Amino acid sequence: MPSMPLPRLAAALVVTAALLPLSGCIYAQIPADAPAAEDTTTPAPEETSTADGIPTTLSFDDGLSLPSTAYIQWGDGLLVDEGWEMASPDDGQGNWSYATVDGSCTAHFWQGTIGADMQVAGDDSATSDAVIAAVLGGSPDDITPNATTGAFSYQVGGNDAVENRQVVGQDTGRTWIMAARAFSEVGVGLYVIVDCTTGDPAAVLAEIADTNSVVVTP
Repeated sequence: MPSMPLPRLAAALVVTAALLPLSGCIYAQIPADAPAAEDTTTPAPEETSTADGIPTTLSFDDGLSLPSTAYIQWGDGLLVDEGWEMASPDDGQGNWSYATVDGSCTAHFWQGTIGADMQVAGDDSATSDAVIAAVLGGSPDDITPNATTGAFSYQVGGNDAVENRQVVGQDTGRTWIMAARAFSEVGVGLYVIVDCTTGDPAAVLAEIADTNSVVVTP
């Protein structure tokens, strides 16, 4: 099973400034017969990491370049979402959960360190499958052919820059989906399980992934 917990992110919501359109722009008068200028500029190289070594995206491959000091945790967006309420607070072991106000779905979160037996060197995808197997039972060989690759938001909500692994299941009267991401180089993982009695848990997961980002600091 996943082992040691990590303290939760104190800030519940990160707000970024919106990009506002420019107004009152002045357009230069260009003669109709002016020769076209040749573009001799060289595009700047795309940044793949910040100055402190944190990747700008977190694909499974990107995770391998994380510094050993990286601190990885959930950003809690449901704390300020009126459609959700706290079902169980953090138990000190990295577990907490929310429920929709109509009682149709729950979302169970976990974050913490993972054992060496779950870390597949150089493969965050396989390590993520190993975490799912540890929670659901069975072996990673059972999980991998039945899992798909999805995404969480990264640093702030509204993007799909963190690759994850997902599995779907059914039980009497309910459907659930589990999404996990583990980091083999750092020995840390996190997951969320969305369990619904009505509605589409995959759609609910998509909403959660949009507002609950994976936050990485050096």
